[in-house]
Amino acid sequence: MRVKICGITQPQQSVAIASLGATALGFICVPTSPRYVTTMQIQAAVAHLPKNIDKIGVFANASIAEISQIVSRTELTGVQLHGDESPEFCSELHQALPQVEIIKALRIRNIEHLQQAIIYTQYIDTLLLDAYHPQQLGGTGQTLDWQMLQKFHPSCPWLLAGGLTPDNILEALSQLQPDGIDLSSGVEIKPGDKDLDKVALLFEKLGN
Repeated sequence: MRVKICGITQPQQSVAIASLGATALGFICVPTSPRYVTTMQIQAAVAHLPKNIDKIGVFANASIAEISQIVSRTELTGVQLHGDESPEFCSELHQALPQVEIIKALRIRNIEHLQQAIIYTQYIDTLLLDAYHPQQLGGTGQTLDWQMLQKFHPSCPWLLAGGLTPDNILEALSQLQPDGIDLSSGVEIKPGDKDLDKVALLFEKLGN
């Protein structure tokens, strides 16, 4: 199972988190986010990572040109779209960056939102389901209604996000079978500053 730790801001933490067992690290390329990192910060954070670690840039309503430029400068292996991007936009981005994993994050509030998610599956590589919040795009610490997701079986791989912590991860995984999980605020001291003890506890719980 993929384990993505998102909102990395410090180079030394990226290496430590990868060594603890993370398979993917997320870097926030949204200037309004408290976890925002510049191109140079991403370059520093990925410089000493093993080649098999996925390096995901998180964007919200950015242009294809802007995303492509950051990807080329930082050697990101994936792009996570966390804004209001349409299926058509996802398709165009996929064509522009054919070697890069395209992840569409959707904030799920009800069954209708889940049905909307299905529309995206033919245009992307991976879905990410996050908790709905009217103002914030992610990292809110709020959990999804896991019961609502029990019958959710999309045609592409999907990641579970939204309020996951070392304390509730086994409960979540006892109800759902996602292809991966995504944690940010659940393993933090404060936004962008990860708690390595919590990250270690997470992998202990997962049995890694």
